[in-house]
Amino acid sequence: MNYTGPKVKLSRKLGIRMTPKAGKVMDKRNYAPGQHGRRRRSKQSDYGMQLLEKQRLRLQYSISEKQMGNYYTKASKLEGNTAELLVQLLETRLDAVVRRAGLAKTMYAARQYVQHGHICVNGKKCDIPSFQVKLNEVVSVKEKSRKLECIQEAIRNSATPPYLELNKGDFSVKLNYIPTRDEIPTQCEVSLVVEYYSR
Repeated sequence: MNYTGPKVKLSRKLGIRMTPKAGKVMDKRNYAPGQHGRRRRSKQSDYGMQLLEKQRLRLQYSISEKQMGNYYTKASKLEGNTAELLVQLLETRLDAVVRRAGLAKTMYAARQYVQHGHICVNGKKCDIPSFQVKLNEVVSVKEKSRKLECIQEAIRNSATPPYLELNKGDFSVKLNYIPTRDEIPTQCEVSLVVEYYSR
C-alpha cells in the first residue's frame, strides 16, 4: 500500500525533502521528529542502513513494497549494473517523468494527475502511473487540463533535467535518452538497496 500519512514527519525521519513544505520545515528543524529526535542515535546495523535506503528510494517514487520488489527483480534480470538499472526503471515511470519535467510539484501530485486522466502519452490518454515511458515518447498534459492553476504554476517554476526536453508552449516533454545514475536526482545509496534485496 502507498504511504498516505504526514509527508513532513516522514521526510524528517528519512532525511529527504519529499514535498516543498517538508523542505521548508527541515530548514528549521533538521533533526528527526518526536521528543527524542535531537538525541544522537546509536550506530545502525548493516541491515538497518539497507532498510533505511530501501525506504528512502521507495517513498521518493511513492510505490508499494510489492512494486519495489518487482522492480528489483526486473532490474536483476537485465544485463548491466543492477543499481543503475533499478533507478532507471523507476525514473522512466510515467508519474516520475511528469514530476521531473515540472508538470507537477511533487511525485504525489504527478501520480494524481496521471490517475485522474490529465496526462497523455503520444497523444493518447494514459492513467497508469507505472507506465514505462520509452525513448522519444512524448508525454503531455491533456488540452482541457492545461488551464488548471496547479499545473500552470508547476510548469512556470520547472527545472527540467537534461534527459528530458520540455516544451512549455504545448505542455509536453520528450524522453531524449535514458539517464545515468549521476543525472537522476534521487537521494539514496542504491547499492545498499540492492544488498537489501539480494540477502
